[in-house]
Amino acid sequence: MYTIGILSDTHGLLREEVLAALNGCDAILHGGDINRQEILDRLEEIAPVYVVRGNNDKDWAEHLPVFLDINLFGLAIYMTHKKKDLPKDLSRYGLVVYGHSHRYDQKTAGDTLFLNSGSCGPRRFNQEITLALVTIRDDGHILELRRIDIPHAKPAPALSPEHDLKQDIKQVMQAVDKGKSVPEIAEELRMNPELVEQICRLYLTHPGVDADRIMAKMGL
Repeated sequence: MYTIGILSDTHGLLREEVLAALNGCDAILHGGDINRQEILDRLEEIAPVYVVRGNNDKDWAEHLPVFLDINLFGLAIYMTHKKKDLPKDLSRYGLVVYGHSHRYDQKTAGDTLFLNSGSCGPRRFNQEITLALVTIRDDGHILELRRIDIPHAKPAPALSPEHDLKQDIKQVMQAVDKGKSVPEIAEELRMNPELVEQICRLYLTHPGVDADRIMAKMGL
């Protein structure tokens, strides 16, 4: 038997819980919106990675395919980032993977499993943080699909009125541009990881946003 880890929409964030869930996989599929090469490099340390380019994957990702047609362990797999871009006839595939919506979804049509593993990157409000593991039999058929849910962290503590949040946001943005992860930023700046994640999410998913706009979107 073989195990394939499936994730999407990391948006520059690779959680330790996600890495732990993927540990031991024989292959990893990423449905796009990766945001930086370092994410793929880290995943490659676990298993071979097969990935498609998302709408937020810009110049650095020009070499990545928009569509991917592969066969892993006898299972025919088709991948693209947006569900609306899927071809009409996918009946010859055992697994079809897509992302973009940040919502977990699975359905079966004939012998084909359609799967959106959701998002395990910076979360939007109370969205679920999910990925999936698929177990493949030696004959190439899917034996089991397992959804993995990552618990939300505790809410960030309230800040005192005199706290200079705008300066913190600017420092977080600079750290993200340097390719640093949420845990690294939180430790370096001595900030609550949940607050850092909220800032990162807004910065990564709203190109061109500045510190003032991030504060406004946070209701501050």
